[in-house]
Amino acid sequence: MLSGSSYFEQFNVLWFVGFSNSTIMLFFVIVIVLLLLKGITLIPKRWQSFFELAYGHFYRVIKENLSISGLKYFPFVFSLFFFLVFLNILGLCPYVFTPTTHIIVTLGFSFSIVIGVIFSGLWEFKKDFISLLMPSGAPLVLAPLLVLIETVSYVSRAISLGVRLAANLSAGHLLFAILAGFGLVFKAAILIMVFITLLEIAVAIIQAYVFCLLTIIYLADTLSLH
Repeated sequence: MLSGSSYFEQFNVLWFVGFSNSTIMLFFVIVIVLLLLKGITLIPKRWQSFFELAYGHFYRVIKENLSISGLKYFPFVFSLFFFLVFLNILGLCPYVFTPTTHIIVTLGFSFSIVIGVIFSGLWEFKKDFISLLMPSGAPLVLAPLLVLIETVSYVSRAISLGVRLAANLSAGHLLFAILAGFGLVFKAAILIMVFITLLEIAVAIIQAYVFCLLTIIYLADTLSLH
């Protein structure tokens, strides 16, 4: 049976010719997504049908939440979804490193998005964008406290967005490692692992979808002030 420390070896960052396994995996997934998107044909194959279903779904979601003007963010959200999906699913393969299990990577994604939203909002609304930090109709005497609370709440978006993705994937990978250890002793655990594998594939897709859905909601601040 595997030791407790070996369960966490899958999260170790290793270096190959000056590049970490995390960096290599990120570039590898970018190449895969670009190649798949490049191979679009008039008569869709199975994988292309999945792309087209996702395309139509995100188009509708963005149009419903951000209106027509928000469709300028469609390429970004669509690409982000498949980037995260392939990172998460390929990470389920043996000996493959999963960057999204590291909170520093997911926080990098989430903070980049929130910072981008802030700069886009300032570009669009100038100083009026700061009004998001002050609830309308609130007494001026409470302004300093309310601005502080709203600022912390706004920053927590980035933290919760990144932590949610890393925590769910890390838990799934640890569960895999633990069950694999038991599988060496109890053959019945192998059947459980098959079920867990299917469950983790679903979690990998759902977490990528939730990340993109929340990103769409946050992007609304760049189009209208609430």
